[in-house]
Amino acid sequence: MGELFSERKKKICDLLADPRYVPMKEKELAIFCQVGPQEREELTRVLEELLEEKKILRTKRGRYVLAQEQTFSGVFRSSGKGFGFVTVQETAEEFYIPEGFVGGAMHQDTVKIRLLPQKRGPLQEAQILEVIQRAFTQVVGTYQKQKSFGFVVPDNPKLTTDIFIPGEKSRHAADRTKVVAQITDYGDRRHNPEGEIVEILGQETDPGVDILSVVRAYGLPETFSQKVLGQAQRAASPVSGQDCTGRRDLRGVQMVTIDGADARDLDDAVSLTEQDGRYLLGVHIADVANYVQENSALDWEAKTRGTSVYLADRVIPMLPGALSNGICSLQEGEDRLALSCLMEIDAQGNVTGHEITESVIRVDRRMNYDQVERILEGQEELTEADRELAPMLERMARLSAILRRKRQERGAVDFDFPECQIELDEQGFPVDIRPRQRSVSMKLIEDFMLAANETVAEHFFWLDLPFVYRTHEKPDPEKLEKLSFFLSQFGYRIRSNGTYAKELQKLLDRAKGTPEEGLIGRLVLRSMKRAAYTTDCTGHYGLAARYYCHFTSPIRRYPDLQIHRIIKDFLRGRLTEEKIAHYREILPGIAQHSSAMERRGDEAEREVEKRKKVQFMQRHIGQVYEGVICGVTGWGLYVELPNTAEGLVHIGSLPGDYYLYHEESYELTGERTGVSYKLGQKMWVKVSGADAFLQTLDLEPATESDRQAAQKPSCPGGWDGKGKTEADCEQ
Repeated sequence: MGELFSERKKKICDLLADPRYVPMKEKELAIFCQVGPQEREELTRVLEELLEEKKILRTKRGRYVLAQEQTFSGVFRSSGKGFGFVTVQETAEEFYIPEGFVGGAMHQDTVKIRLLPQKRGPLQEAQILEVIQRAFTQVVGTYQKQKSFGFVVPDNPKLTTDIFIPGEKSRHAADRTKVVAQITDYGDRRHNPEGEIVEILGQETDPGVDILSVVRAYGLPETFSQKVLGQAQRAASPVSGQDCTGRRDLRGVQMVTIDGADARDLDDAVSLTEQDGRYLLGVHIADVANYVQENSALDWEAKTRGTSVYLADRVIPMLPGALSNGICSLQEGEDRLALSCLMEIDAQGNVTGHEITESVIRVDRRMNYDQVERILEGQEELTEADRELAPMLERMARLSAILRRKRQERGAVDFDFPECQIELDEQGFPVDIRPRQRSVSMKLIEDFMLAANETVAEHFFWLDLPFVYRTHEKPDPEKLEKLSFFLSQFGYRIRSNGTYAKELQKLLDRAKGTPEEGLIGRLVLRSMKRAAYTTDCTGHYGLAARYYCHFTSPIRRYPDLQIHRIIKDFLRGRLTEEKIAHYREILPGIAQHSSAMERRGDEAEREVEKRKKVQFMQRHIGQVYEGVICGVTGWGLYVELPNTAEGLVHIGSLPGDYYLYHEESYELTGERTGVSYKLGQKMWVKVSGADAFLQTLDLEPATESDRQAAQKPSCPGGWDGKGKTEADCEQ
């Protein structure tokens, strides 16, 4: 019997050592090894004994791997503090890399790891054996000049090693100049990476250099080639009678565009009539595919960029201005080619019929969100043009409410976060930062775009044609369990009933108007997975939508442009077997690349926003705010101010006591006084420092006199949440 048990242990080890082995859970091993129900207990004993002998390891997700000898490849994520994590793509397994076991890897490098016998909390530890592929060949940072050499300190806090620059390779850069350095040698444990300066961006305080640094750091393309510009210029000819042949003529239909006041790429217009209790909604999208031919230089450039990126004072567009701001932009009073999704919607918000067609349109009025808001609220004295449009806008507000209510009833999660609005002066310096709430008019357009996106996705799903969908997977149950435990401390509960979506929306609704509203919303968002582009229609969890795609923004998103081509080929009867095979071949790569470019753009936008907030707060040193604790760590408290800027209260600046960090409850507690600081708690703070170089905002607890000064009734304008000093109030 003992021999049989030993033989089974050996078989398991041999299986796990096989190079073709993919990590499996116990149930999967039982099926693979054809272990019958009566032998399952024996398999469990075999696995437990091998674990005790440290011959095998069980990962966080319950999969079994051979100890030490088993190697994997994955992407390294640096913490910026010496340690990091590696995610193995094939299994989505995450491993902890302790300090000293990083092996010279830099953030986002593709690496080979071997597992270590110990764990760090729930994560298996691992060691990086080698770097397979470097993520960074260039680094953007600040040059620190020495006598005969210098160093580039990377802007990216995840890149923890300075780049050594020999004097002859410095291009005579001045001290504290923003530069781009090409890495020529990645160094080792004893030597820094070495490089040469290839571009000098300017002094870090020069106007625009901060955003230019982000552009370079993320590899965002600033210019178009002459070939691409030439193609765009030639394509951007006025709409002719021949262009309109075969299209539905909707130029007589009343329609408007509704965008931000400063928007230039107007790619969607809306129309709405009401007939016999039914709404006839038209969503009309610029027919960009008519002007960007597949495999042209223009198309390859758009595909490479993947998306337009919006950085405070500039836009890095996916398409040249001749198209994005010209012939493809749905300008008021101009004939434009479009793809129209015409929907019939009943009083309950159900789409009872639809048609997708090529069209020619003419927008009656370009409107911005504020104008529509004032008309709907009756705040604006109506002009004759407004009076003509007001009935349609009122119908739109009614239909929007119906669609939103229906979406919430089916379980969609609506994150009603205020966006951060940054106002810059002519030099690019922030003069005001404030939260901007989503208005009724913004929600109105959002509701109509969502309806069109769902309708188009469902239509093409049932045609069983190759397509690009926008999908969002269910959250990781472990993350939701942690979220549920944390929220219980605020008196909130999430009931597990097989689907969490409705529960999450109820939670957000209950938190509205409370001090912890913003915090809870962010925590719910962090518990979710990221939406992505895929060729499989697996649904959108956050929207509770079975079918969803991105159809409505082809000027600024490549997936939208790509599916417009498929739609037009279908409408014109050009989807031959050969064409279908072509799309099936190229779409997975397009979906994956577009998702990656979207992530890059989002990260760059967040980076610029963070820099501008720190710059703004440099002029507010000493001012007092009532903020909300949005993060608790062993080194201090992160506090969000009313203007959305976020800073750190270092643990050493808290009132005299020794503070203990409770990781399970995200809480700092004074050992002697029992005073505690928790997530979501309000806290008065004073701005003590703002470092644009390190991109950090330092705060300290405000004293009672600080608070009284900030709240003085005699202070001009009263307390407005923007921070007041005693000197302000005495003026």
